[in-house]
Amino acid sequence: MPTIKAVINVIGSDQKGVVARFATYVAEKDINILDIEQQVVNGKFIMDMLVDLAEMSLSLDQLITEMLELGKEIDMQVRVTFHDQRRRKRVAAMVTKEAHCLDQMISDWKTGKYRGDIVCVLGNHPDLESVAKDAGLPFHWLSSKDKPAHFKWIMEKLAEYDIDLVALARYMQIIPPEMVKKYSNRIINIHPSLLPYFPGAKPYHQAWERGVRVTGCTAHFVTEDLDEGPTILQDVFHINVGNDTAEDVREKGQKLEGNVLSNAVQMYLDEKLLPFENKVVFRPGLSRFLDHAED
Repeated sequence: MPTIKAVINVIGSDQKGVVARFATYVAEKDINILDIEQQVVNGKFIMDMLVDLAEMSLSLDQLITEMLELGKEIDMQVRVTFHDQRRRKRVAAMVTKEAHCLDQMISDWKTGKYRGDIVCVLGNHPDLESVAKDAGLPFHWLSSKDKPAHFKWIMEKLAEYDIDLVALARYMQIIPPEMVKKYSNRIINIHPSLLPYFPGAKPYHQAWERGVRVTGCTAHFVTEDLDEGPTILQDVFHINVGNDTAEDVREKGQKLEGNVLSNAVQMYLDEKLLPFENKVVFRPGLSRFLDHAED
């Protein structure tokens, strides 16, 4: 008999007996547990359970209803996702003039590292059109001198392409609150410093002027508070104080930025990231479950 795989996700305040309660329920309904991953972070219990529904003794509607009720009884959020309902997520890269982050994203996408697709490149300058076109990607740009008009156009393009994730690949504009709200926890930015240090403009120059010996870059979710969204990934490099120029520092940083941003995008597409309470929790089990489900 072929398998019918699904992932049951449970999130809530940590308490005793959660795993036993859900395991007992699925066993009683003739649902086979294929794999399970659980963790507790800052008092939050997170569980992902990969199951086979092929021989279950109730309908899918009943399963969803009873799972939600079970979650309510113990104040837990429950979600059931069926493998055949999953689709490749759609990514928009937003750019200004620097190509290094877009180049890395395109390279990783082309080599099959993404569980999704870059479907368009949007900019406020025409400079990177050739990069997008060489990758076979549609490129659109509109000047951001009139910011309300520019972001109205951006929102229309994101809707037109049915975008799941926005990657700010050195897009040098502040995202307005209405866009942040619509794409909450779905906009990833790369900032050239180890946030919370050196937020704002010219962070590499700030680090060089302050004589710090280690700095780096940060991939984070975008919120209404500039450069204060939940951190996803960071990487570092050393500054040879007294020898490195400000331009040397910038060049070292750019070598990291593309990888850090692209790795954060990959983790999002692998459904490894769970933002809550201004933090990001990693869920390595879910990506493994998806690979399992595709076997």
